[in-house]
This record gives sequence, structure tokens and C-alpha cells, in this order.
Amino acid sequence: MFDKKNLILWVEEYLFYPKTFLQFLLSFILLPFTFLYCLIVISKRLFAKKIDFKVPIISIGNLTVGGSGKTPLTIELAKEYENCAIVLRGYGRTSKGLVVVSKEKNILCDVSQSGDEAMLYAKSLPNATVIVSEDRTKAIELAKSFTCQPIFLDDGFSKSYIKKFDILIKPSAEPTLPFCLPSGAYREPKYLYNSADLIVCENKDFTRKVEISNPTKDMVLITGISKPTRLDEFLPKNIKYKIYFEDHHSFNKEELENLVDKYCASSILTTQKDAVKMEDFGLNLSIMHLSLEVNPQTKQQINTFLDNFR
Repeated sequence: MFDKKNLILWVEEYLFYPKTFLQFLLSFILLPFTFLYCLIVISKRLFAKKIDFKVPIISIGNLTVGGSGKTPLTIELAKEYENCAIVLRGYGRTSKGLVVVSKEKNILCDVSQSGDEAMLYAKSLPNATVIVSEDRTKAIELAKSFTCQPIFLDDGFSKSYIKKFDILIKPSAEPTLPFCLPSGAYREPKYLYNSADLIVCENKDFTRKVEISNPTKDMVLITGISKPTRLDEFLPKNIKYKIYFEDHHSFNKEELENLVDKYCASSILTTQKDAVKMEDFGLNLSIMHLSLEVNPQTKQQINTFLDNFR
């Protein structure tokens, strides 16, 4: 019987790097459903009618499920612009519809209304306007009315009806099997890398740097991000225990206090994305600050797109 942590790790392993006979067998058994899924995805692309918003839109996405560095890459690119906008769905939020999270250096809602990623954008990019909406067209039109340029579309590759500059992040270690969901980790067929305007790869086009603020002697790692094992290479040795929740988990103070007491931890080690949901609880946090160093050639290709747009 799986506990939550083991289940998260098993699903991650099954989708990305299957090892056991059961995992491979399950993947092949589910191929008929994968075929139907791909048929729907490809049909949506084939029949999509492009909308030209007459404003430069830069989409940063990936073909696989889960985290690949979209948020830190978007932050790194967007911080160079004085009046840009970030548009995203706002996963994990309690609100519905369109919400302006931040504008003119003011944060206009709390993290429950914005979602964790949107709040991280708002705190990391004070000069940007951050908008969450299930309907990206409404959010783009609003950002355009605010005269924001460029508009960064978080996780926007699948929005094939929007005319945009598509950046795809390709993982340094690709999934073992080339299948789409539910047989593999791909959200869209792998050949669609050919449709991207720019493909960026970790350790080639960008590198990660992690610094931990407020490190303590006995930390317990608590996180609710996709593919949590990707944090392992950045963890210090004095981690007492690792606790994984589902992606975009809404933490509450009591559950965190119970975990701190259970493992006699001196602080909670967590990511910036998780921290925006914990910071008001008055707990001792050790935060992993992730930044990216982006290859100048990559930035130049984006600047070329913006120059040509003008």
C-alpha cells in the first residue's frame, strides 16, 4: 500500500523513467487511450484558427507534464522589460474567471485567489502586470489594454489558436518512452518540437543556481511541486526527512506544525513557489531561491523576434 509520498514518486517514475515490468506493462496496456488522446490533441491543432492580437506574445512551455523550469525561465526573461505582462491559468487557486494579481507594483489579491505560480511572479517581477484566467484571450486583451509589451504566456504552447513566439523547454534527460498520456509523460506528441520557434535545453541554453536563505541545522523538506526529486541535487546534507505533496497543494498551518513536531525540525526547507503559501503562518522557513543564467544567444533570438515585430 502506497502512502502519498510513495504514490507521487511511483507515478513520476512510471511516466518519465519506468523501471519495473509492471510499469512498462501498464504503459503498453494504456496505448489505445493514448491514441485517442493524441487524436484529440492533434485535431484541436489542425482546426485551430489563429488569433492575431497585434501585440508581441512570448509563450514558454514544455511538451511533458509537470515542472521543467517554465516559471524561473519566464522570470529571468521578463525581468528585463519595464511594462510586460504575465498571463497564466492560475492552477490551484480558489477563484474563478479573470483576476488581476498585480499591477503597477501593487499586489491586488492573496495567494488563494491567484495561485502559487502567479503570486511568485507578482513578488518576483514588481514591474510586471500578472493576470490569471482560464480564458487566455480575455487576459491578453486586458494586458493589451494596459499597453503591456511583451506579453509572456506561461505554459502556452498548447494554445495553438494564439499567434505567438513559442519557446519549448526540452529536459536534459528526456522520458524513456516517447508516448503521450496516459502511457507516458508527453502532453503532446514529441514531433511537435519541430513547431517551436525556439527550443531551450537545460545545461546548454540555461543553467540553474540555487541558494538557501535561513539554513538551519535540522531541516525537513516540504514541497508540493511536480517531480519533487529534481530538487535532490540542490539539497544540503542535513535534511531530516522529505515530505512530498501533490502539485499546487494548499498548505495549512496545522499540518505544517504537526510535521515540524513529528520530525523535530528546526525549520521547513521549501521552494519559493511553496513559500508563498506558507509565509503568513509564522513558521521558520528555509527557502530555496532558484535563478537561471540564460545563454545570451537565447535572449538575442527573443530580441530579434521583438525587433521584427516592431
